[in-house]
Amino acid sequence: MRSEERRKALLEALRESSEPISAAALAARFSVSRQIIVGDVALLRSAGEEITATPRGYRMGREQNGLVRQVAVRHRGTDTERELNAIVDQGCTVLDVIVEHPLYGELRGQLQLSSRYEIGQYLRRCGETEAHPLSRLTDGIHLHTLLCPDERAFERVVEELRRLGFLLEDAK
Repeated sequence: MRSEERRKALLEALRESSEPISAAALAARFSVSRQIIVGDVALLRSAGEEITATPRGYRMGREQNGLVRQVAVRHRGTDTERELNAIVDQGCTVLDVIVEHPLYGELRGQLQLSSRYEIGQYLRRCGETEAHPLSRLTDGIHLHTLLCPDERAFERVVEELRRLGFLLEDAK
């Protein structure tokens, strides 16, 4: 299969999938290396395709229904699971994590986590790869962009993060 045909088939696979597809799975499907897939995705993105890389793999950008809100939080690395569960348990999806880096400015990592199962998979991969959350760069301070079904769900997230002591708020 020529590279152009492979990229066309890769796009079709991503468009048809309701779940992210890992680079390794795409590499096996097209009998190429993972690095070839990473390069194909980079070329497709540079051509204007809206492909998002998530911790679970690539997916096509999709319209998302709901309210997009952000929360500022701070916690120890050992509390990551509690923080993420507090958000998804209220019916919201954690779209990303954002930290402010002194050299690079805003750094954003795509998460796309909407269930405890997905959080468990994310944390398992963190452990397997010995990768550290971005919040480690900022002494635990970070933002999350959330997709919530309605304002009440977002309010529940804020209440729960406050109860857990994770919500970053002005000192009064």
